Amino acid sequence: LDAVASARGLFGNRTMAWDGNAAGGRGWTADRVKAILGARAALRPEGTWFPRSPEAEGGCGVTGFACTIPVGGKHIYEPSIQMRNRGNGKGGGIAACGLVPEELGVSRKVLDEDYILQVALLDPAAKGEVEKTFIEPFFDIDQGGLIPTLDDYREVELLEVRPPDVARYFVRVKPEVLSRFADEKGLAKAGLTEREVEDEFLYQNSIRLNNQFYASLGDKRAFVMSHARNLLIVKIVGFAEAAVQYYRMPDMRAHVWIAHQRYPTKGRVWHPGGAHPFIGLNEALVHNGDFANYLSVSEYLAGRNIFPQFLTDTEVSVLLFDLWNRVYRYPLEYIIEALAPTTELDFDRLPPEKRSLYRQIQATHIHASPDGPWFFIIARSLAETREFQLLGITDTAMLRPQVFALQEGEVSIGLICSEKQAIDATLASLSSEDPRFTPVADMYWNARGGSHTDGGAFLLTVSPS
Repeated sequence: LDAVASARGLFGNRTMAWDGNAAGGRGWTADRVKAILGARAALRPEGTWFPRSPEAEGGCGVTGFACTIPVGGKHIYEPSIQMRNRGNGKGGGIAACGLVPEELGVSRKVLDEDYILQVALLDPAAKGEVEKTFIEPFFDIDQGGLIPTLDDYREVELLEVRPPDVARYFVRVKPEVLSRFADEKGLAKAGLTEREVEDEFLYQNSIRLNNQFYASLGDKRAFVMSHARNLLIVKIVGFAEAAVQYYRMPDMRAHVWIAHQRYPTKGRVWHPGGAHPFIGLNEALVHNGDFANYLSVSEYLAGRNIFPQFLTDTEVSVLLFDLWNRVYRYPLEYIIEALAPTTELDFDRLPPEKRSLYRQIQATHIHASPDGPWFFIIARSLAETREFQLLGITDTAMLRPQVFALQEGEVSIGLICSEKQAIDATLASLSSEDPRFTPVADMYWNARGGSHTDGGAFLLTVSPS
């Protein structure tokens, strides 16, 4: 340093001694640093120095894939393990869409037409009450009972809390119940089809069940884990892969799988009701991130008679999606624009007619657009067309990482994950079992903020053909 300073003429003919005496000297020595830091030893707090439990850490690990053939739950297991560092064992779950009827013990007709209603029994004694109050009076039941589990939850690695029993029912609303509901609510006069009225009855019945048996600030005895056509959810206090193991789903096959590691950032976090995924009606959503405007979104929903029951930002996300999709009947493009508004240069580059349309969407939904770092992975059952979708949506500022991949061939698969290593783990797992898959995808790319056609979203649809 003396030589450099001298060469630059900074100190004229003087040299700079590092003892604090010369101009600009700071007197740095190793002993000096040790002395100052050592003098602070008495400031160390009693007990642990870190004020929060390590379980509070993590960054949400989310993963999903859609495939042209149904594949086993074991293949969502491997990417979930890769993302344990993003979880904390206090919340995890999976959703499966496009199931195989024989593996559920039902016919193809029942699977295509019935709703799969799943109720988590936090208190096993609540099963009879739930059935007598909210299921038997309203539904024709083609099949019902507890789903299989391991005999002892402690057989599962890192599973510290016994997951709830889950009762699964294949149901249709009784015709007389549906007719009375349509008349009382004025839905028949509004031009809704019979199936749309039935969808709404199922939705409202689940809310009433949750209000009585779960009520966010009251006793927690049971809650609706999922209600959908050809789609189901299981979630626990634990890692996502533990849910696959405990509920005996490694060999259960489906076209679309999604999973989530870590509890939600709001609500009752260490509770299976607060874990992801969350159900809309025929869509399940997992979320990485945290809204800054959770209250604003909740107020927007309340103005439309929609009230969150689990008090999480993930829950309001899927409630928004269901509102705009099933009630407002928005095209998917409008839903994505309302959730993730196109801004700045991306907006300026839009054609004039598209800018006008998007400006109206943004102005109408400004208080409902999630604000902050987030991205969603959504599994959808398009029951009327018997199609299944995997959808990824990224916030406009792209404050959370989201990686897409596509592999095409004799069988095709699209994948969305928090990180590439989870995609690679999925493909490695699949290729080890079926040579039609390869361990490397044809294409990988990172999500970016922008319009739904410009890299901010990913949509893969599996159709019967």
